[in-house]
Amino acid sequence: MSQEYAPGRNPLEVATLAIKGGIDILQMREKNMPRKDLICLGNKLSKLCKSNNVTFIINDNPYLLEDVQADGVHMGQGDIAALPISKVRKIIGPEKIIGVSTHSLSEFFKANEEDVDYIAFGPIFPTQTKDYFIGIQDVEEVLRSAKKDVFLIGGINLSNIDEILRLGAKKIALIRGIMQAEDILAQAKEFKQRIETFDKEIVRNEP
Repeated sequence: MSQEYAPGRNPLEVATLAIKGGIDILQMREKNMPRKDLICLGNKLSKLCKSNNVTFIINDNPYLLEDVQADGVHMGQGDIAALPISKVRKIIGPEKIIGVSTHSLSEFFKANEEDVDYIAFGPIFPTQTKDYFIGIQDVEEVLRSAKKDVFLIGGINLSNIDEILRLGAKKIALIRGIMQAEDILAQAKEFKQRIETFDKEIVRNEP
């Protein structure tokens, strides 16, 4: 979550509603906040997540993890170019979570062999966060080859989520899909229900 994507909304209120709606992981994506303010917000979000059994991930900076008692850190391609995964692991230790963003099959397969706990793949659909998207053509191969949890990212909404669920997706990451919803609680619940209902339908239809 980031105030950039929900201007005028209190980040703690947004996080609380999203958690009540059923999210399992919360990522703090603030990129331009002063470190002091970032630590303050991070500690509040960390306490909120811990009290609700939600995993709390910070963005980009493994050195911040201990200051906010986060469960892990998410690294972009630019981040790992400057600070490789092996160094990130040394900084945060063996028990913490490392996630990495990938935007192509080659980046995905490289991450698939590294010491990371999950891989984000996308952007699948057009999104304001990026000036490009990669489409769904490689999703099945990624999910079939994955040795880690895979989260599909980028432009996912209630109109297109079934398209990736049919390809085998079970985990998604959202920004605007929840943060800019008029009713954040209801929107988060709807996404959760779509995923859970799709899984039940698959089990029900298996021979």
